[in-house]
Amino acid sequence: MELGKILLKKNLANQDQIDQALELQKQSGGRLGDCLVSMGVLTEEQLAGILTAAPQAPKTLSDTGFSESDLQNLLLRAILSLKLDTTARMAEVLKLPAPIIQALLDSCVDQKLLEVLGTAGGAGSELRYSLTSVGKERASEAMELSLYVGPAPVSLVDYQRQIDAQKITNEKIKRNQVEAAFEDLIISDDFMDNIGPAINSGRSILLYGPAGNGKTSVAERVAQIFCNVIYIPYCIQVDGQIIKIFDPSIHVEIEREEKMQGRSIRRDNVDRRWVPCERPIVVTGGELTLEMLDLQFNPHARYYEAPLHIKALGGTFIIDDFGRQLVSPEDILNRWIVPLQSRVDYLKLHTGKSFEVPFDELIVFSTNMKPADLMDPAFLRRIPYKLETVPPSVEQFRNIFETVAAKSGLAVNEEDFAFVLQSLKARGDGMLACYQPAFIVEQVLCACKYEDITPVMRRDLVQRAINNLFAEPSNEWDRGGVKAQQAELVRASEAQSEPIILPSPETPVNGTAGHHDWNGTAAVA
Repeated sequence: MELGKILLKKNLANQDQIDQALELQKQSGGRLGDCLVSMGVLTEEQLAGILTAAPQAPKTLSDTGFSESDLQNLLLRAILSLKLDTTARMAEVLKLPAPIIQALLDSCVDQKLLEVLGTAGGAGSELRYSLTSVGKERASEAMELSLYVGPAPVSLVDYQRQIDAQKITNEKIKRNQVEAAFEDLIISDDFMDNIGPAINSGRSILLYGPAGNGKTSVAERVAQIFCNVIYIPYCIQVDGQIIKIFDPSIHVEIEREEKMQGRSIRRDNVDRRWVPCERPIVVTGGELTLEMLDLQFNPHARYYEAPLHIKALGGTFIIDDFGRQLVSPEDILNRWIVPLQSRVDYLKLHTGKSFEVPFDELIVFSTNMKPADLMDPAFLRRIPYKLETVPPSVEQFRNIFETVAAKSGLAVNEEDFAFVLQSLKARGDGMLACYQPAFIVEQVLCACKYEDITPVMRRDLVQRAINNLFAEPSNEWDRGGVKAQQAELVRASEAQSEPIILPSPETPVNGTAGHHDWNGTAAVA
């Protein structure tokens, strides 16, 4: 574990202070933490709190929570698959202390599963080990049980205990942190007053309102406010089954000491089966299915992948566009009706064994649908915080527009802004949305690039951008009766053997002029 990285993440020290402590450590020796205490950067209580938060390394085989046989199977699979031959290499793969690996090796030698080949070469070098014929047979049998090779698992009991020790509600989120997280967004004071308590609750939040008013942006910033370091196991073992938890695509690892320019910060007696990480953030959208909320068993490899919400434990789970998933919102809520209320979830192995895990994470539902259309009152009651993102006022819209334009080097005067408001009202339904300024500015910039001119808020380019905000047919589409004529042609075609090519809206049906079909290819009437 790298103490310096954790202190930086927790804002308990800055890089200059850590560098000064490193120099002091070089001159007088000792540990980095003690140097920071002597400098007055940390208190003894703060240092102790950081060190005790990390899972402590097992000292004996029994401390691992598993039988010697289980650990032997894992070790033999690793030796067979990765051609490991020294204690150090085995300890690095299994993430167990060298004394425990050595105890396993001695036991395997006694059972004729391994043989000693001699030293790796050089003075004081390690002994090398190799599988015997009996050991290869035992390793093959272990591979039939599971193909998992990697860090040793932690027990379910230890996993449950660690989740409880690093609850998301352990962090006290203050107003200044929330304001800093939303400093680049135009947020009303009323919304800020409500979002803070919701974050501190660590439970569930429903963000709802018209599309394009920042629900996703709000959810992502909420998730990024937390700053504590938590510990994620590579995997756990339940009833003899391996379940992978750590996912590098989700869990952001705090860099370990050997990665920091070769400088040794401090290697405490921590359990390397756990990975120090930032609080995880999982974002799902329309792709979410019920299967993604259950254990995924790999029948070939014979181990499990943890579901998404288990990987998000200790962090934030965001369901974006809630109500537009392949599975109905009722099914998702039924799956979570117990966890949302009791803060406990139950998972089931394919063997039929069920087990319990704490449901400690902030759940954020984000939707542009009406809450009453998504869930009944019983479900709404289980979501304690319901925050509406409303369309911006004209003044808020002006602030957003001017801020976005300024970042792109565009000047917006009073006449330009009035033209935007007038055009939006004439072309659409008159309702403003927070996403519109960025949409318009981006399209204006692309048009200027195409015309090879200096970016400018030109009226025709603004109008073109606003037209692209909407997809309603123009009045001419209906005035010429084109749709009615097309419907008549379709009905007439039912009695014909050959398909009829429908005319485009721009071309009269009567007459002998050529027209284009919907793919843009020429056709003759």
